[in-house]
Amino acid sequence: MKYDIKKQLYGFGYAWKGIRCCIGKEQNLSFHLIAAIIVVIAGIILSITKIEWTIVILCIGVVIAAELFNTAIERLVDLVSPQQHPIAGKVKDIAAGAVLVCAVTAAIIGLIIFVPYLTRFFL
Repeated sequence: MKYDIKKQLYGFGYAWKGIRCCIGKEQNLSFHLIAAIIVVIAGIILSITKIEWTIVILCIGVVIAAELFNTAIERLVDLVSPQQHPIAGKVKDIAAGAVLVCAVTAAIIGLIIFVPYLTRFFL
């Protein structure tokens, strides 16, 4: 089996296309991206440690990935079930719930990391 770099690059292109089709069009993703920018700026200003940066970046990535999965699931459900259906609604709710779990977890981790810095910064 031969490794095809061109095929791999096309794959990255398709993945980037998927991300771009959501940026600016999905309200929740836009909210998470703005929150991520604020967190990154706060991390720079407060000089968080490398380990804290690793955790923050991981949290940002998980929340954004969860939002992209949620968007994909919602669009797929809309495609296969254009009419309202109770199971289709539950599938969408479950996917949205997964994003909420990721976002709340990330927010709690953010508080654990940033509150001590903010306390020292403002006191």
